[in-house]
Amino acid sequence: MIKRFDIVIGLSLIFTVFGCQDTQKKSTSEPESEEKNQFYINPVINFNFPDPTVIKAENGNYYAYATNRRNNGNQINIQVLRSQDLLHWQTLPDAMPEKPTWANKDFWAPHVSYNEGTQKYYLFYSGESKERNLGKCLGVAVSNSPEGPFKDKGDALLCGDGFKNIDPMVYQDKVSGKNYIYWGSGFDNIKVQELSDDFLNFKEGSKPIDLIAPLAGDDPDNYERLVEGAWLKKHGAFYYLYYSGDNCCGKKAHYAVLVARSKSPTGPFEKFRNKNGKPIILSKNKRWLAPGHNSVITDDNGQDWIMYHAIDTKNRKKGRVFLMDKISYKGGWPVIHNGTPSVSEIPVPKTR
Repeated sequence: MIKRFDIVIGLSLIFTVFGCQDTQKKSTSEPESEEKNQFYINPVINFNFPDPTVIKAENGNYYAYATNRRNNGNQINIQVLRSQDLLHWQTLPDAMPEKPTWANKDFWAPHVSYNEGTQKYYLFYSGESKERNLGKCLGVAVSNSPEGPFKDKGDALLCGDGFKNIDPMVYQDKVSGKNYIYWGSGFDNIKVQELSDDFLNFKEGSKPIDLIAPLAGDDPDNYERLVEGAWLKKHGAFYYLYYSGDNCCGKKAHYAVLVARSKSPTGPFEKFRNKNGKPIILSKNKRWLAPGHNSVITDDNGQDWIMYHAIDTKNRKKGRVFLMDKISYKGGWPVIHNGTPSVSEIPVPKTR
């Protein structure tokens, strides 16, 4: 269930819907027709790329960040890819090659935000504390570039028992001008707290607010025994809080994306209810198992896309690969395909 155990020997090639090719080189095959290039088929990245966060940086490029992995015997602390169209991705060097002083292994669930005030990029991530009694922690690292290298600020932002303090996500609210950090897992609540203007600490005098609580029960459709992987996205009048549960990985993987909404970034949040009364908007199908831990990106046409990982039932040894699907809004709620990862061609995002 804990993401740090999902370490898979990475593949050195990136596979896209346009064929198997090295992302560092141009394809030597004949170009696809313009009509063919208007569609893609999942996965976008066909190697272990868990907990993907996708952003559009100030330079106009898209960047995708993911949990640590080993590649050809080398440890990558934070994976990072670069793209101009959300489909063709180039592998970049480790975004955080220097480990922080407070942790020496296992860095996962990264989120990167640009701070206009400081004109720097901030990498928020989960890490394993060196102190056995501290458990997992939230870390912050800083860079002048979205590509890194990111350097840790010197101490953890927050530590606690077990793995309840993981999976950070930062939201800059344009309405209030406040910055918030969301986090949580470990059979505890998803929480939110205001951040300082420089993103390096919690806002002085602020306190954490509980948003989504785990729910006990043996119902096979209960994906809320553990809740984590929060992502906030504003659309229209509502703030949508995407989250995942309950077991991301391993032989007993049982994971899905859920959503709740509010008129405020700090809640209270009302949960979506599907036809079975569950807040689930994305769950498994025959091809894709345990989809979850998403981010949301908006293309140049104003279309929202959910970026997430899932396990390929045809080859589970690849780990959690990177998928993308279009988000629609119906009745004031986000809708993804038919509630499961797409397995056929869908139109590509509109970029530049």
